[in-house]
Amino acid sequence: MTSDPHYDGGFAGLSAATALAEQRLRVIVLEARPRLGGRASSFTDPATGERVDNGQHLLIGGYHETFKLLRRIGASTAVTLQPRLTVEFVDRDGSRSQLRSRPLPAPLHLLAGIMTWSALDWCDRLSALRMGPAVRGHSGPHASIQGATVREWLKRHGQSPRLVELLWEPLAVATLNESIDVAAAAPFINVLARMFGSRTTDSALGLPTRPLDEMYAEPARRYLERRECAVDVNAPARIDATGQPIVSVRGETLSCRAIVCAVPWYALPDTIHPPGPLAATLDAARQTPASPIVTVNVWLDRPVMATSFLGLPGRAMQWVFDKRAMFGEDASHLSMIASAAGELADRSNSDIIELAMTELREALPAARGAAVHRAIAVREKTATFSVAPGLPARPATRTAVPGLFLAGDWIDTGLPATIESAVASGHAAAVAAAEYLAR
Repeated sequence: MTSDPHYDGGFAGLSAATALAEQRLRVIVLEARPRLGGRASSFTDPATGERVDNGQHLLIGGYHETFKLLRRIGASTAVTLQPRLTVEFVDRDGSRSQLRSRPLPAPLHLLAGIMTWSALDWCDRLSALRMGPAVRGHSGPHASIQGATVREWLKRHGQSPRLVELLWEPLAVATLNESIDVAAAAPFINVLARMFGSRTTDSALGLPTRPLDEMYAEPARRYLERRECAVDVNAPARIDATGQPIVSVRGETLSCRAIVCAVPWYALPDTIHPPGPLAATLDAARQTPASPIVTVNVWLDRPVMATSFLGLPGRAMQWVFDKRAMFGEDASHLSMIASAAGELADRSNSDIIELAMTELREALPAARGAAVHRAIAVREKTATFSVAPGLPARPATRTAVPGLFLAGDWIDTGLPATIESAVASGHAAAVAAAEYLAR
């Protein structure tokens, strides 16, 4: 049995492709860009020669589909997962504290960590007790959260302003890439449900120890090629969905028994044309706005951080990551992230870098005397799709066109635009395509 699906070479496409190849189906991956990786990719910085990610990615242990993919392609060691959740924060007043889960069964390990977090008073800690039942009671679709923003939902469940500022807002903005005054509550609750899972490691955080292309894209390529599957880059494809779906690439038509289209939502209208029965899905894609992310990479003359990453609540740059785990103990490369960066993305590079350095020096005294050897700002204006209430519904994996399946983080997984959503959609598309081929 053979299959020649079309894919985008990011997390969604590669998870679908490798899952099908695992079943000994023949797969062809078509990637429009010169390299695999999609929106989670890397580039070579010309000044330092380092492979630099287009944005820093942080995984949680509850991303079971993502770790399943990494195990399949032999890349489990490319991510270091904490034994238990540990996050250090520097609040707007410069006070430093650590949130650390405790050696208790889940979810008590998280609640105990919050109860002993020195940044909170007892009113803040007691308000956190309401979150466990709130998450367990509302994971998945629920009428009481339809149309509610994250802030409205948190307020409805009695979360104190201090706890929102220090914990829930940084977590929500990082996973949703949208302000908590704009983002819908439902996707955030589904993320929390994964963190409040049955395993204590579900809430732990995982950091890539390699650039993104080396972390998953190249291992996935090698996995596919070992199974006699083809990977073709610089290969923009067009899908005709008016009848039996047809893939065209470089002016040639491919003979395919099943097609998985895993391009980003904003690229769907240009990829599937004519739209045929998918006209409504393509209209929904056009009506879904993007939310940008801005990353500032700086190279200093000395190491200034004692931890792998640091939360900076209440600031434009919400997180800073030390790349020593990736580039060695002598590295001085920091990566600062601004999610939901609509206003910041329109500013000049010099303004963005100056703001990032000002906030870094305010939060980290060790950075105040460090000299900047190099700094670059990276804008991803279409980093993720908006998860505001009232937007068009996200489509399912199966389409009205026999043999055509959709994958990508925009597909209706219940999650926001995360790596886990992309991988889960790819695995779902692989199941659907395999079932179709078997019939």
